[in-house]
Amino acid sequence: MELKMIDANGASGASVTASDELFGREYNEALIHQVVTAYRANARSSNSKQKGRSEIAKSTRKPWAQKGTGRARSGMASSPIWRGGGKIFPNSPDENYAQKVNRKMYRACLASIYSQLVREDRIAVIDNFTIEAPKTRLFMQKIKGMGVDSGRVLIICNDIDDNLYLSSRNLPNVLVLEPHQADPVNLVHFSKVLVTRDALGKIEELLA
Repeated sequence: MELKMIDANGASGASVTASDELFGREYNEALIHQVVTAYRANARSSNSKQKGRSEIAKSTRKPWAQKGTGRARSGMASSPIWRGGGKIFPNSPDENYAQKVNRKMYRACLASIYSQLVREDRIAVIDNFTIEAPKTRLFMQKIKGMGVDSGRVLIICNDIDDNLYLSSRNLPNVLVLEPHQADPVNLVHFSKVLVTRDALGKIEELLA
């Protein structure tokens, strides 16, 4: 599998050889959907709390007589069908949203995503990505020079120095990650992915 390389001016030059197992897989939409859903569910925090009928501060006295009023019978004001009553199935802060994804599924999902990025021409390899000073202006100039400033850009570098981190952290549509931090959600979310040559080798090593 040959991946396209671009230089600092965005010109497509030589290509780099990559693993067919990682960048040449068929698109598995069902697997990607399952893993992305599980990944987002595992990041979800249980912080909502609702009261059940036993926790409502209302009288337990019967509101009116069982018969003779012409109204429907009622037991207590904390009934879930009453306004201000308790919830039938209340949310609890102890609720667990975790979903299990085994290692084989996770690696297959990433390989399928990387392969689809290649087919859609949304991924490119660069020799390196460095910034001379921690300035957002210099970072944007480098991105624009490569012709990938439009849309959301994900940059995967093997080593992220302070200049690169500080100059990119204020940009809402740009994210800089190391190879082990690239997850299915970010790979699907960003419209353009730039991978340095060293990071490409690290990705192949991690997903081998």
